[in-house]
Amino acid sequence: MRERRKTTKPTMAGSLLLAHPILKDPNFRRTVVLMSSHGTDGAMGVVLNRPLGKKLGDLNGEFALGPLAAVPLYLGGPVETKQLLLAAWQARDDGFQLHFGIEPEKAAVLLTEPSTHIRAFLGYSGWTGGQLETELKQNTWIVAEIPPDLLEHPQDDGLWRGVLGGIGDEWKLLADEPEDTSRN
Repeated sequence: MRERRKTTKPTMAGSLLLAHPILKDPNFRRTVVLMSSHGTDGAMGVVLNRPLGKKLGDLNGEFALGPLAAVPLYLGGPVETKQLLLAAWQARDDGFQLHFGIEPEKAAVLLTEPSTHIRAFLGYSGWTGGQLETELKQNTWIVAEIPPDLLEHPQDDGLWRGVLGGIGDEWKLLADEPEDTSRN
């Protein structure tokens, strides 16, 4: 019998990490992480489905009256939660282009362009060199391609359910499982 080998992309930048349904860590339970960088030194991304229910203008006076005041604010991860990261998605015919870690001035310019979405994140998700690979071997994460309709999904737990359920029937069953299985 031939051994099946799991192959991984050389880099997961530009992919989504979906928390495996069995992951109980409150920092990552049912999260969708957009990977911005991945290499031998480590990996970094932001959690897409932890909205804070606030806008960038609520943070401080610097943004309150500016063009980015209405940009939604998310908890990007458990690392450096006081650090603000801006990201922009621009819809293209062949998918979308991601601008990550941009300066407020550039975000304001991008916001004026058609089919552009801007998000603000407090903190990020980070892994040291080899840490993410170890977690992947332990089936903590599911690597997924970014669906073209990513921004059309609800940006809360519904995003995790929608993306995970879109991978296949088995994953759909797990994604639809209630949070508290004792009430099933």
